[in-house]
Amino acid sequence: MLSPQAVHNGEAPSPHHRILTPHFHSTVTLRKLRRFNSLILVFRLAAFAFSLASSVFMVTNSRGSDSPRWFDFDAFRFVFAANAIVALYSFFEMGVSVWEISTGGTLFPEILQVWFDFGHDQVFAYLLLSADSAGTALAKTLKGTDTCKASNSFCVQSDISVALGFAGFLFLGFSSLLSGFRVVCYIINGSRFHL
Repeated sequence: MLSPQAVHNGEAPSPHHRILTPHFHSTVTLRKLRRFNSLILVFRLAAFAFSLASSVFMVTNSRGSDSPRWFDFDAFRFVFAANAIVALYSFFEMGVSVWEISTGGTLFPEILQVWFDFGHDQVFAYLLLSADSAGTALAKTLKGTDTCKASNSFCVQSDISVALGFAGFLFLGFSSLLSGFRVVCYIINGSRFHL
C-alpha cells in the first residue's frame, strides 16, 4: 500500500491498493450528533405516548349496553386505527433511534434509513391528521344530537382521544421536520449529518 505522501507526490496508486482514511469527528461534533439523535428520540417517544394514549382512550370508550360504542362510528374507528398504527411505527422508530445513539450507525443502509424515516413520517403524519380531523367533525356533529345529551362521558372521552391524536400528530410532525433535515443533509453532503 502506498503511503499518503507517495500519493501526494504524484505517484499513481495501484488499482489493487486503496487508501482508507477513517471518518473523523471531533468530540464536540459527536456531542452535537448525539444531541440531535436524542432530540429525534424525544419526539418519537412523545408521538408514541400520545398516539398510544389516544388509542387507549378510544378503545375504552364504551360504558355499557345502552350507551353508544366507539366502533359504531366509522370516524372513531379511523381515529383508533390511525393512532394504533402510528403508535406501533413510533415504537419501532424509537428502537431505531436508540440503536443509532448507542452504535453510531443506522439499522438499514444510510440512504435507505434516511428516506425510510422521512417517507414514513410524512405518510403517517398525514394519516393521523386526516383521522383526527374526521374524528373532530364527528365529535362536533354528535354534540348537537341526543347521543351527547344521553351519554356526556362518551363525548368527552371521544374529544380527549381526538385531542391526544392531534398532539401525537404534532410530535410526529416535528420528527418529520428533523428527518427531512437529514434527507437534505444527505443530498448535500452524502451523509445524514450536517457536520
